Amino acid sequence: MSGLLVAGTTSDAGKSLVVAGICRYLARQGYTVAPFKAQNMSNNSMVCPDGAEIGRAQWLQARAAGVTPEAAMNPILLKPGSDRRSHVVALGKPYGTLDSGEYATGRSALAEIAHGSLAELRGRFDAVICEGAGSPAEVNLRSGDYVNMGLARRASLPVLVVGDIDRGGVFAAMFGTLALLDAADQRLVAGWVVNKFRGDLGLLRPGLDSLADVTGRQVLGVLPWVEGAWIDSEDALAAAGWERDTAPRAGNGRPLSVAVVRFPRASNATDVDALAAEPGVSVSLTADPDTVRTSDVVVLPGTRATVDDLRWMRERGIADAVRTRADAGGPVLGICGGHQMLAGAIHDEWESGAGTCPGLGLLPATVRFHSDKVLGTPRGSWRGHPVEAYEIHHGSATLDERDGRAAEVETFLDGWRLGAVWGTTWHGAFDNDGFRRAWLAEAAAQAGRPWEPEHGAPGFGRLRDAMLDRLADAVGEHLDTAALLRLVTGGAPDGLPFVPPGAPPVG
Repeated sequence: MSGLLVAGTTSDAGKSLVVAGICRYLARQGYTVAPFKAQNMSNNSMVCPDGAEIGRAQWLQARAAGVTPEAAMNPILLKPGSDRRSHVVALGKPYGTLDSGEYATGRSALAEIAHGSLAELRGRFDAVICEGAGSPAEVNLRSGDYVNMGLARRASLPVLVVGDIDRGGVFAAMFGTLALLDAADQRLVAGWVVNKFRGDLGLLRPGLDSLADVTGRQVLGVLPWVEGAWIDSEDALAAAGWERDTAPRAGNGRPLSVAVVRFPRASNATDVDALAAEPGVSVSLTADPDTVRTSDVVVLPGTRATVDDLRWMRERGIADAVRTRADAGGPVLGICGGHQMLAGAIHDEWESGAGTCPGLGLLPATVRFHSDKVLGTPRGSWRGHPVEAYEIHHGSATLDERDGRAAEVETFLDGWRLGAVWGTTWHGAFDNDGFRRAWLAEAAAQAGRPWEPEHGAPGFGRLRDAMLDRLADAVGEHLDTAALLRLVTGGAPDGLPFVPPGAPPVG
């Protein structure tokens, strides 16, 4: 065995899902498999058991493969702090910053870290299934590329290109992707996978045949739209599929409504995926103050820019809406950056450089930002329910004992609860079924809503594993797995034709 790169005609073509499905399919066949993405640009991340921070998608793909996630599976993680600047995580640890002007030229050291990580994984696993980023035909970035064709050429990896037919124009996108690559890159593009298909395959067949004819590459198959499938996306507010596929609702009447504020720089909003999967709970993303005022529960999720997103909330009237509902006893939950916003004061000379600014004042706490990042996988309990979580933050909150409300505060995980206001820096806490359901029941009672857990409803981890199994089933049923294995073991076949015009000259 060796490896494969799964590229896409666009972002969100389904690369992450396809990699997860292939990883689980190969693991079922008895192979040891590792996922890999040389560089992620995402504010959705996860802390591995060894304390390394990687992208959430690679963490889930490792779970699909049945292996322990580790830094080498996503050696470079870019976390956007603004439209022109990203914080760099290399091999799971803070590395520095990267400005947009340096993106194409200032990454040689990062590239070597990525290439070394892939080589190290290939020495330990039967197969490494790599995920590209964006499109391999982004010719403006090709000279410094180490995540798409630059990675494939360096490691002699065959490339499967995935296209999202649900968006339309999939055949033109596939042909155009190939035709914009130079001859050396084209020699590694070995086949096509059409993704997210709904309809009569017979009507699609002429297009598949034409694509194979004009490109000289096999279509390995057409993957159907898999209901209830999601991935921990690079997009921090991609809603993990639950905006499209809401969970079955229990009981009569309207479900418990949970409004998640759509911060511009949201991070790890995957915290609410488990809430959305709970029967009888409806989760929505919103930037509407009226929705914030009227929903049963409001969540302020994590953010990569606490002070800036708090300013954004104030400008839109959302901050006033949060305070109004909290004053009326409506439950408000802040997670990580959202928790920091609940404090009385925020001292930030590091992340935003804003100095001291007022928080929402809903918890008697003070937040200070530090250059050192806190990474961990804490464990605790609440109301007798065990909780396993992870934390990723620069800001730390302390209780202000001088505030007269401090005596009324109850400990909540690593944070506090004051009346109907809850705050914690722990991510992933709601993946714990007992804790999630107990907290939802208490929050529903505060909101005056008759909600209780549905007896026999599957846990979130079970739902996630069932989803990964469905992806593997789709790979096994709808792809030419013999051809897939030939690519993984033998690389791209010889003699693949060049499709003009090829990449335009650089410079």
